[in-house]
Amino acid sequence: MTIVSPSLLAADFLRLDSEIDMINRSEAEWLHLDVMDGVFVPNISFGFPVLKAVASKCTKALDVHFMIEHPEQYIRQTAQVGAMMMNVHYEACRHLHRTIQEIHDAGMKAGVTLNPSTPVCMLEDVIGDVDMVLLMGVNPGFGGQKFIAHTLDKVVRLRQLIASSGSKALIEVDGGVNAHTARPLVEAGADVLVSGSYVFANEHPEAIIHALHAL
Repeated sequence: MTIVSPSLLAADFLRLDSEIDMINRSEAEWLHLDVMDGVFVPNISFGFPVLKAVASKCTKALDVHFMIEHPEQYIRQTAQVGAMMMNVHYEACRHLHRTIQEIHDAGMKAGVTLNPSTPVCMLEDVIGDVDMVLLMGVNPGFGGQKFIAHTLDKVVRLRQLIASSGSKALIEVDGGVNAHTARPLVEAGADVLVSGSYVFANEHPEAIIHALHAL
């Protein structure tokens, strides 16, 4: 079974209460929350007031993805919200190993995200310390983009790195996950699928989550 982490960024924010009710009813294990600052990525999403409100309603584990500069400044606040996973970008962390340690010390699992242009070999010296690696299947910042095909090769290379190092890290993919890309990603070695528009724009989102979970 594949872990499904629907991306709240694609939800209808005028109906956020009912959207979270749907997630709670569904087979999704996690809820993916994209925090953007308009600096690291060319978009602004939401911050801690929304995270706190979602945490008070959502019964699923919170998978928080920081697309921001200096994410290490927000580790304590993220832990206080009740996040299960704090995902930080390799490209945004000057002292990545220290940030991973601080996330663990705060009681959360640590994820590291790679942009499409960042090779998986950059994680060789920390792969044993992380709980998950998130590979971006699109350039971060906006939902609904076309899937970058070479992401499949990156999943394969990352799976090889994890196996050779003895790491227990999960592989998550975010961006362009849909009916055409989901199965190839799982077959390549992905453990967790993040899907936004494909889930929330569908007339039957719970059925879409069920299909992804069954892969």
